[in-house]
Amino acid sequence: MTDTNGQAPFYLPIGDEVDIFRAAYECRLPVLLKGPTGCGKTRFVEYMAHMLMREEKEEVPGNLITVACHEDLTGSDLVGRYLIQGDETVWIDGPLTQAVRLGTVCYLDEIVEARKDTIVLIHPLTDHRRILPIDKKGEIQQAHSDFLLVISYNPGYQSILKDLKHSTRQRFVTIEFTYPPRDKEAEVIAHESTLELETALDLARLGEKVRHLKASGLEEGVSTRLLIYAGHLMGQGVSARRACSVAVSRSLTDDVDSQRAIDEVINAIFP
Repeated sequence: MTDTNGQAPFYLPIGDEVDIFRAAYECRLPVLLKGPTGCGKTRFVEYMAHMLMREEKEEVPGNLITVACHEDLTGSDLVGRYLIQGDETVWIDGPLTQAVRLGTVCYLDEIVEARKDTIVLIHPLTDHRRILPIDKKGEIQQAHSDFLLVISYNPGYQSILKDLKHSTRQRFVTIEFTYPPRDKEAEVIAHESTLELETALDLARLGEKVRHLKASGLEEGVSTRLLIYAGHLMGQGVSARRACSVAVSRSLTDDVDSQRAIDEVINAIFP
């Protein structure tokens, strides 16, 4: 459960995503965030959960519950299970059930990584019913009026085995994310790494050029997150070239030719 102790996480709006999310929340419509890794989806959810829940309530025990989905994630992991404590068998709510009861935002990150039978569990929460069946207890939990379900996935990682079914996708309002334009990405890098804006602009330019290399065979463009990591290293005295090498080219690929191509871009921007 995430609580930011009264201070909103930093997030720089790129388009109308804040207004769309706010409108969806007012209608309690479930939200799907779609975009590449490291482009700010999780930070956006943290920001919106903080802003909206603080507006709704004076005191919030925690405004966001996040679950990192993976292939071994079971329904019990989300909903809950019975555990033996001493001489008793006690029911322990899972994170989804906690969010449904408390009325917080529940964020299922990279939902396509979860098992198909686990994903189906969220369907009754995404229509007019807003219920969560707890089969092991024989209960139907009605969602708190403030509960909101948010999921995310990276369409760049889609495959036949890991894709979001239309029966699931069509239950959500979808907000599409991409990497921000250079000037805004530089603002984010400067804020997060405390670098001068001029240097942050160079890192943002590096990000643009590396992403263009995808057309030359690079599997994935560099994330804003990795550019911030490079900025942190530079702030600790690591040279710009070395910082970008370990945070960008070596993190993105093991292919020697691709690394060489990225390093050439790095050397051109940081001579």
